[in-house]
Amino acid sequence: MSDRSPEPTAPHRAGFACFVGRPNAGKSTLTNALVGTKVAITSNRPQTTRHTVRGIVHRPDAQLVLVDTPGLHKPRTLLGERLNDVVRTTWAEVDVIGFCLPADQKIGPGDKFIAKELAGIRKTPKIAIVTKTDLVDSKALAEQLIAVQQLGQELGIEWAEIIPVSAVGDQQVKLVADLLVPLLPESPPLYPEGDLTDEPEMVMVAELIREAALEGVRDELPHSIAVVVEEMIPRENRPADKPLLDIHANVYIERPSQKGIIIGPKGSRLKEVGMKSRKHIEALLGTPVFLDLHVKVAKDWQRDPKQLRKLGF
Repeated sequence: MSDRSPEPTAPHRAGFACFVGRPNAGKSTLTNALVGTKVAITSNRPQTTRHTVRGIVHRPDAQLVLVDTPGLHKPRTLLGERLNDVVRTTWAEVDVIGFCLPADQKIGPGDKFIAKELAGIRKTPKIAIVTKTDLVDSKALAEQLIAVQQLGQELGIEWAEIIPVSAVGDQQVKLVADLLVPLLPESPPLYPEGDLTDEPEMVMVAELIREAALEGVRDELPHSIAVVVEEMIPRENRPADKPLLDIHANVYIERPSQKGIIIGPKGSRLKEVGMKSRKHIEALLGTPVFLDLHVKVAKDWQRDPKQLRKLGF
């Protein structure tokens, strides 16, 4: 009979991790890849994330709650200042920070600006994540990894890890979670099994509409678009096996001249926005949807505290 005692099981860990980086560094794409579904909107336009979305990764040994923040940037409007405040508050509250730097772009002033801010947060462990590795060859990747190491040394940041990853190519995505989990505190799960985000459904639906509205518009428009879902109500008198959810939403822009860009010739663009976003909304909610979209002007809303409040900022 063996007198060896059974090996103790590793304690369950749970906590919050936050991805930071300049706009368009791949933070939202990585969040979605880790969670396994779309919880953060992605766009090739900088500065598209406005709400702190929590994506939840469930594992037998851990629960990793991912906080997706706007990219820290030099603010030009009141909205920009508020977004930066959201970032700094989030950094102060998480258990571990992942700093995302794209592999296909040299480290620039924006990255250094963020790194300096991170250097001031002493206690929180930080890992450097070199994203978009599918866009470069091995030589360029090696050079970027060395540059990231040197950036940390220059500013006195001791990276807990430096990891290359491609969220689009699904390369090393699981390894990111494996490296983040040991840095979380011992804790029972913070959210029920099966929850993928704590973002209200109406906010997520609004974000999906805004993502569709951002596609293919002129460069000056992304910051000017806000979406508010006014109501989501099941259609009455539908048979149980054929439900339909009526969603009424307003797309807000800042100037009357922008209305035509969003609506398009004979309403074609708005129709396309409705079709694209409806597909994602139905996948998110698991039910057929009737989407009623209207375009409204909220004059200079990014600079108006009253309008910002009304639009949920």
